[in-house]
Amino acid sequence: MYAPAQARLVTCAAVLLSLITVSCGGGGGTTPESPASRPTAGHGYATAYDAGWREGKRLFKDGGKGAGVREVVWGGCVRRSLTAQPQDVVEKDRGAWVLGCKQAVGTGTERHPPARPVTRRAPDPDLLARFRSWAGANGAKQPALHVDQVILVHLGARDYDVELATTYTDRNAKSAVKRLADVFVTWWDGDDGDNATAWNLIITAKNGTRLSTRSL
Repeated sequence: MYAPAQARLVTCAAVLLSLITVSCGGGGGTTPESPASRPTAGHGYATAYDAGWREGKRLFKDGGKGAGVREVVWGGCVRRSLTAQPQDVVEKDRGAWVLGCKQAVGTGTERHPPARPVTRRAPDPDLLARFRSWAGANGAKQPALHVDQVILVHLGARDYDVELATTYTDRNAKSAVKRLADVFVTWWDGDDGDNATAWNLIITAKNGTRLSTRSL
């Protein structure tokens, strides 16, 4: 596990302060983008960002600054990205979708699209070893043996999901997948780290199909 879970509260407070500062400053105007700053049309991350921006605009229109706190500080945009439609667009770069959603819901006007892909996937063999060790010592060795990789799915500088790539297939009993999720969430216990927040646990089959998601 990572550092104490209190780090999440510190991170949220910092993000909330920056959100209020951006929302209240600048008179609501926008700065035109130079051609060089615009992502090339056709890039998956540009398409995903635009889709996230549209969703964020809708949320801002419906909920104002209150929606900004919910979606930015408490992970609403990140959680929505798992079910947002069209899913094939979101999955081109889920981090870019989250970025667009957070920017739009924060002010409704300030667009700063990415110039490169946002999502970054990083296998973490140390986390896998520690999880298996803990599971073996706590009567949960069998579920942990089905995990091939623990992957940190970075969706930006401060947000990430944890993905368990498993040996399961989509024909495995839902109870087995749920058991693994229960065990991992118990081990994780909200310990995200000092500089970022883990929002979701994603369990995938050996062919990459998403089997389950759970809040962390």
